[in-house]
Amino acid sequence: MSKDLIIAMGLLMPGITTALGAVPVFFTRSISRKWLDALLGFAAGVMLAATAFSLILPSIEYGGGTAIAVLVTAVGIIVGALLIDLVDHFSPHEHLLNKHHEGAVNTSLSKIWLFIIAITIHNIPEG
Repeated sequence: MSKDLIIAMGLLMPGITTALGAVPVFFTRSISRKWLDALLGFAAGVMLAATAFSLILPSIEYGGGTAIAVLVTAVGIIVGALLIDLVDHFSPHEHLLNKHHEGAVNTSLSKIWLFIIAITIHNIPEG
């Protein structure tokens, strides 16, 4: 295979698979709460695995596997957790146990802000 073909496949495959993953959305009118919970749990597991295997381990390896590399990685994880806690404190969301809202009252506004915050946080590790 030529180098150009490999590059083209590397560029096209993520887009094609993302589009294929979105196809069920066009054929579904509604989704049960049980399925939504299962899919969100699966997505959370995938993101945790991606964090562990694509960010944390390479970070330690990049630092040569030394104690300093582990320390810097741990500090990065702690700072990230603190950022998530800060976002949780200021972003609009609902507490399910005692059924009260924090943040913006307008639900469409809160969904937009949650989307913006999620995309922003998603892009932080990528630089």
